[in-house]
Amino acid sequence: MTEESQFVIDETTEGMEGSIQYFERELHKIRAGKASPDMLEDVRFDYYGVLTPLNQAANINTPDVRLIVVQPFDKNMLPVMEKAIMAANLGFNPQNNGEVLRIQVPPLTEQRRRELVKQAKNEAENAKISIRNIRRSSNEDVKQLKKDGLPEDEAKKLEDEIQKLTDKFVKKVDELLEVKENELMSV
Repeated sequence: MTEESQFVIDETTEGMEGSIQYFERELHKIRAGKASPDMLEDVRFDYYGVLTPLNQAANINTPDVRLIVVQPFDKNMLPVMEKAIMAANLGFNPQNNGEVLRIQVPPLTEQRRRELVKQAKNEAENAKISIRNIRRSSNEDVKQLKKDGLPEDEAKKLEDEIQKLTDKFVKKVDELLEVKENELMSV
């Protein structure tokens, strides 16, 4: 295998692994009835004029499966954080005791579980599209290498290798989705 061919394979693998990592992060944000600090990952609030992620201004813990505790570094920010969590439309109603915010994570209804499964499937489809786009881009790189003098049989091997990588990563997306679906649908 030529140096250029190996470069194309490495780039393809790296891109597809990035798609999988992004997909895994998106799945972590979809709650399965268990409290997780990841649920508040996208919450931002006005911290003295700067839009700041909640997890950079507070410790976020889960002492049990139904409770999230947000302990701010600056207690003056408690009301602002509370409003930001409510505004994030996550279905949470934080309780402010002056020291920390306690967030009870309600159990999921059957309908909500189905909506979350639908959301997970949508994220899986986005990951597959991303992987297929990487495949297309890599195949275009192979065509360019052919124009630049790469032998036909070498190009064919390269395209086959790219397809094998695509199949492997699409299968990984399907496996991750299946695990998440089972997690969401189990009561």
